Amino acid sequence: MRYINGPLLVLAGAGSGKTSVITRKIAWLVQDCGIAPAHIAAVTFTNKAAREMKTRVSALLHGKELKGLTVSTFHTLGLNILRRDGHLLGYKKGFSIFDASDSLALIREFLKDGSARAGGVAEKIQWQISRWKNALATPEQALIEAATDASQAVAAHIYSEYARNLLACNTVDFDDLILQPLRLLQAHPDTLTAWQNRIHYLLVDEYQDTNACQYELVKLIV
Repeated sequence: MRYINGPLLVLAGAGSGKTSVITRKIAWLVQDCGIAPAHIAAVTFTNKAAREMKTRVSALLHGKELKGLTVSTFHTLGLNILRRDGHLLGYKKGFSIFDASDSLALIREFLKDGSARAGGVAEKIQWQISRWKNALATPEQALIEAATDASQAVAAHIYSEYARNLLACNTVDFDDLILQPLRLLQAHPDTLTAWQNRIHYLLVDEYQDTNACQYELVKLIV
């Protein structure tokens, strides 16, 4: 828990206290090491888990010791990056966020065949687009990947239209809350440096559950 000179991975079984290690390390960094809480971020996967972590941290730190501390989901961290710097990717202030039902409705609009819309095709395409995004595949890369597979080709073409439509409407979907911050930081070194200067310690709960996109975002920031 007291190692701070590089990456540290804690391997432990369920219910063995991994989250307690994270919350107590946050308290130790602030109280014993003198690290400003604004330079610390802890991320997890669900809102419930984030609330639990916040509750535990609040029992250990008080007042100014909590000021600026980030405890959130991966997606909330990505949202904060986009709110601050999303204009660099063409997003305007106050962009909208599509939930799963919004995303599915848009995909159905791109399907010309009504019977296909009724047959669960839209849901399969939605899943495929999400898989591509989590694997860091752009619409152009998806088109290349799907060139020899007719069913995948339909999904890839819709992915391209879908991505263009979201940006034109100043909208992101749930997967974009990780993918677009990653692309933003990769494309803008000065912005990446600003975030690295802001987050000195990034603690990830349930790290084994990260997908490629989440992993790359964490690796980039730290």
